[in-house]
Amino acid sequence: MSDRPILLVSSNGGHLTQLLSLRPWWSGRERLWVTFRAPDAAASLRGEDVRWAHHPTTRHVGNLARNTLLAARVLRERRPAAVVSTGAGVALPFFALAWLLRVPTVYIEVYDRIDTPTLTARLCRPFTRLFLAQWEEQRSFMPGAITVGPLL
Repeated sequence: MSDRPILLVSSNGGHLTQLLSLRPWWSGRERLWVTFRAPDAAASLRGEDVRWAHHPTTRHVGNLARNTLLAARVLRERRPAAVVSTGAGVALPFFALAWLLRVPTVYIEVYDRIDTPTLTARLCRPFTRLFLAQWEEQRSFMPGAITVGPLL
């Protein structure tokens, strides 16, 4: 097992809840979280190593730039073994920079999008090494994805 951390990146709320449901996988690994500072995230990640991202991300160029700088700093300082995300928009700068640095990326399409991909999945696709689907139907728009089943 690598001594480098796993970087778990998501917005708060349901996206974070889905990553938290992977606790049996990440609990024995060094890890670092990136999410938005919100009461649910602060409570759920108490005691964890967290970097707070800038929100909102949708159509906010300033926060995209801030989150890109955050991604550059975190990726340079921590050199993660992999970046894992369920979205949303905060994932994009982390995936793009991780791809440039040859850090493996894993995108898990969210639980509640069965018929069409999320915008974040479409944006992160060129920078994603492994796509994971929660429903077999998601593979219709995610060729090559592996179905892992529902996380919730």
